Amino acid sequence: MIKYLSWCCLLTCLLSCAEDQNTQNTKANAIAAAEHKIAEKIEIPAVKKEIPIDFIMGKFNPEKESQFVEIALQYASARGMYMQREAYDAFVKMAESAKKDKVSLKVVSAARNFFRQKSIWEAKWNGRTKVGGKDLSKSVPVPKSRALKILEYSSMPGTSRHHWGTDIDINNLNNSYFAKGQGLKEYEWLTTHAASFGFCQPYTPINAERPKGYFEEKWHWSYMPLSKPLTDAAEARLRNEMIQGFDGSETAVEIDVVKHFVLGINGACRH
Repeated sequence: MIKYLSWCCLLTCLLSCAEDQNTQNTKANAIAAAEHKIAEKIEIPAVKKEIPIDFIMGKFNPEKESQFVEIALQYASARGMYMQREAYDAFVKMAESAKKDKVSLKVVSAARNFFRQKSIWEAKWNGRTKVGGKDLSKSVPVPKSRALKILEYSSMPGTSRHHWGTDIDINNLNNSYFAKGQGLKEYEWLTTHAASFGFCQPYTPINAERPKGYFEEKWHWSYMPLSKPLTDAAEARLRNEMIQGFDGSETAVEIDVVKHFVLGINGACRH
C-alpha cells in the first residue's frame, strides 16, 4: 500500500511539473509573439556612418585604404590605378559584357587624391602644362578667369569626383575620339548599357538643364551606388571656404565651386 502511494505521489509530481513546463512554454511563446508584434510597429532607423570630410576632399592615400583595389592591367591602360572595390567589380562586369559586343573598355584614369589633383591643377595654373596651347599664367593673368579656364575640364583639389574611387575615365580623354569610328561605337554602347551596371555620365553638354559646371566629358563615368551618397555628403558638408592649400584656391569662394562644379552634374546622376 505504501509502495502504491509512493508511485501515485511520483506520478502526480511528474504531471504537475509537465503542466508547469507547458505553462512556461505557453507564456514564453505569448511574450515572444507580443514582442514581435511590438517590433513590427516600431521603425528602427538605420545607423548611418558620417562620411569624413577628408575622404570627400581626397585627403588620403587610396593604396592604403582597405576598400580600394588596384585595377588589373587587362582593364587598365597602366598599372597603379585604384577604385573602390564595389565600383571596380561593377566595371569588370560591364567590360566583360561590352567585350561580347566587340567593344573594349579600359580605364585610363581612376582615383586621384588631393595631392595628385593639386599637381595637375598647379601645373596648369603656373603654366607648366599648356591649356589650349597657352601658358595661362601669362595669357590669363586675372585669377578668377584663369581658374574658370582650368575648370572647363580640371577640378580644384578637394572637389574632384575622382577623389572618391567611384569615377573613372574610359578609353580616351578627348570628345572628338568618341564622335566617330570605334570611339563612337564605344560611346553608344556606354550610353545604352552603362546604367544597367550602375554607371552614369556626370558631365553632359552644358545647356539649360545643366547651365554650370565642367564641359562635356564623354569619357567620364561614375558608379552611382557609391557616388550618389558621396555627392549628397559633399552638398551637406563641403564649403567653398574649406577649399584651400593650392595656388589659386582663393578663387573658390568667388566662383562658388561647390554649387557650380561639385554639384553641377547631370541630374540623372543625382537620382
